[in-house]
Amino acid sequence: MSPNNFAADTDGLSGEMPESDIQIITSGGYRIPSHSTVLAGASSVLESILVRPQKRRSSEKTIRILGVPCDAVSVFVQFLSSFKCTEEQMEKHGIHLLALSHVYLVPQLKQKCTKGLAKQLTIENAVDMLQLSRLCDAPDLYLKCLKLISTNFKKVEKAEGWKFLQDHDPRLELEILQFMDEADSRKKRTRRHRREQNLYLQLSEAMDCIEHICTEGCTSVGPCDEEPCGKKLPCSKFKTCQGVQLLIRHFATCKRRVNGGCLRCKRMWQLLRLHSSICDQPDECRVPLCRQFKMKVQQKGEDGLWKSLVGKVVSARALSSLSLPKRKREEEPKMNLGHHQVRSFLTTQCH
Repeated sequence: MSPNNFAADTDGLSGEMPESDIQIITSGGYRIPSHSTVLAGASSVLESILVRPQKRRSSEKTIRILGVPCDAVSVFVQFLSSFKCTEEQMEKHGIHLLALSHVYLVPQLKQKCTKGLAKQLTIENAVDMLQLSRLCDAPDLYLKCLKLISTNFKKVEKAEGWKFLQDHDPRLELEILQFMDEADSRKKRTRRHRREQNLYLQLSEAMDCIEHICTEGCTSVGPCDEEPCGKKLPCSKFKTCQGVQLLIRHFATCKRRVNGGCLRCKRMWQLLRLHSSICDQPDECRVPLCRQFKMKVQQKGEDGLWKSLVGKVVSARALSSLSLPKRKREEEPKMNLGHHQVRSFLTTQCH
C-alpha cells in the first residue's frame, strides 16, 4: 500500500475535519496523516506521547508505530477517528489490532477484537490465540481458547502450535493442563451434585406419598384408623406411591423388624423418621409414629448429619414446588425405594 492510499483512507473518514497536524510513521517508512486531538481523545497512551517534548526540534509532529504491518496501522488509525471496523478488516488484521489496542489502551477496539477473534478460533490456531490473549490481557478470549483446547485436546496436541508450546512455553502448557484437570473435577462435582439432588427430590416425593397414603389412602393401603372403602384409583405419583405402599404392608406384617433384622423395615423406619423431622403439624398428623419421633428428638436431640439431610430434602421440596408448574408435577423424578442408591443413602444418613 502506498502513502497516497493511506491518506485517501483517512481523508475519507475525517470528513469536514481540518487538515491533519501529525504523521503516523509505520514500518517501511510509510506515513499516515492524522489529527492529534483525535488520537489524544481515543488513547491515553497516544495523548501522553503527544504532550511529551520532542527530542528533535521540528515543525512536523510524528508518532512511530513500528513492528506491525502498515495496513494494520492504517485500520487502527481509522478506528481511532471513526470507532468502526469492518468484518473484513477484522478477519485480516484482528491479531495485530488486538496487540495495538492493548499497547495503546483502546478498550473499544480490544472488545471488538476479542469478539472477532473468538469467531476465528480453530483447533489449529487455538494455542497461538491463547498465547496472544494472555499477552494482551484479553480474559474472555483466553477462556474461550482454553475451553476449545480442553474440549478438543486430542486433536490440539497433534497441531504444530502445541508442539511449539511444549518446547518454548512449559508454564502455559501447565496452565492448560491444570485448567483441564479443574474442568474435569467440576464436571464430576456437578454430576455428583445432580445425583444427590435427584435423591433429595425422590425422598421429598416419598414424604408426599406417605402423607397421602395415611390421610387419603391409595390403591391398596389407607389410613390406619379407617375401614377400607373399596378400591381406589392410582394417584398421580403412583410409581413412588406403590413402592411406599409395599414397604408399609411389609412393615405391618414383618416378624423380624422387632429385633432390627430386616433391611426393608429399617428403610420404612427411616422414612417415617424423616417425615417426622419435616412435619410441622404433629398434633394433627395422621402418619404413624410422627409425634413419637418428635418427642424423642425433644428429649435426646438430633445429630448433625441427620439435620443436614432434613434441610436438603426440605430445600429440594421447596425448589421443586417453585420451579415446576402444577401440570408437570407427575413428571418429577419417581422414587424406586428398592434402588441401591436410595437404600445405601438412607442407611448412611441414618447411621
